[in-house]
Amino acid sequence: MIEDLDKTLAALLRRELAPGLSEQVQVSFEAPDDRFPPQSVTTPAIDLFLYDVRENLDLRSNDVFLGRDEDGSVHRQRMPVRVDASYLITAWPREGLANPAEDEHRLLGEVMRALLRYRTLPHELLRGSLAAGDLPLPVSALQPGRLQSLGEFWQAMGGKPKAAINYTVTLSVDVAMPEEVRLATERIFHFDAVLGRPA
Repeated sequence: MIEDLDKTLAALLRRELAPGLSEQVQVSFEAPDDRFPPQSVTTPAIDLFLYDVRENLDLRSNDVFLGRDEDGSVHRQRMPVRVDASYLITAWPREGLANPAEDEHRLLGEVMRALLRYRTLPHELLRGSLAAGDLPLPVSALQPGRLQSLGEFWQAMGGKPKAAINYTVTLSVDVAMPEEVRLATERIFHFDAVLGRPA
């Protein structure tokens, strides 16, 4: 599921970034540490580092819903678990530029504009298991993230501090197996002839 989310976000950026930029930039999901970019990543690059995955307790629900299958049978299922996947997004300019910070900020600004266009992930871009879900996948950008301190984060990564965008997607995870529900299809009355009333 997380792999499908990565592919969805890459597809979103490819579609929403300006045409000239979309062909140039590489989308990466590596840790932005002191060894970034690795040999597999060429610059310019947009890096989406998944740093936190946790249940969204505000959206927790104990409700159940009934669904009807193609054969007419009915099943009961618990509501999916809602899970927040949080990314730290950084921009990495081309190497050898006289003013790399200018290119970095331009890249990050374009990414910010692309991500802020949507409050939920566009359904037509959803990949793999995400496309099969019924619930929309809300997103939030430029909100406080789960990191307690960005300074401590960059120190732990061993790299220099960089401007970054926090981006969170709320996934819908089906964890319970559907239970078949037996419906009443007829009424049966038993009459007690001795008492003269229904049994």
